[in-house]
Amino acid sequence: MKILVIGGNGTIGKPVVKHFSESDEVIVAGRNSGDVSLDIADPDSIKKAFEQIGKLDAIVCIAGEAKWDDFDNLSEQDYYIGIKSKLMGQVNLVRIGRNYLNEDGSITLSTGILADDPVVKTTSAAMVNGGIHSFVQAVALELNGDPRVNAVSLGMVEDAYEKYKNYFPGHNPVPKAKVIKAYERSVKGKGNGEIIRSYE
Repeated sequence: MKILVIGGNGTIGKPVVKHFSESDEVIVAGRNSGDVSLDIADPDSIKKAFEQIGKLDAIVCIAGEAKWDDFDNLSEQDYYIGIKSKLMGQVNLVRIGRNYLNEDGSITLSTGILADDPVVKTTSAAMVNGGIHSFVQAVALELNGDPRVNAVSLGMVEDAYEKYKNYFPGHNPVPKAKVIKAYERSVKGKGNGEIIRSYE
């Protein structure tokens, strides 16, 4: 398979890329690093990257940002960071990327536990994650598996535990092996419109 991993140099992306690279051709894309330059917040950047890469078997997005802060501190513009990047960025990946996939291709988006179990300072991020879950389930009804579209929704991953543990009291970190299996299930399985949750 020829797989594009957007955000493949990040905390979650690196082990996912390493895993798929053992059996497949993997292209890493990112805003500032990787084989190809791609900023999901910019539709023109998405189109340019796909034109450069050509046909693919799978697109995996492990990118997108949203502002974390107290609700009272968040401005309207702060919400648009997540809407433009993580939400519409991934929607646009589906809109544009589906045209560059081979038959039986798939697109895997990334969300997180905040969609189901938010914590303080995450009203913006939780809203965006929940929006992507609804989008994936709805778009799958219309695309009918051409391509398959799923989302991987992770809890706090092991490698980010020290950085974020104070935001997630009592949460169990998600082991790297479970993270990899969630993405493998989306890419190599036959599921469509699934929210693949791995929260502990």
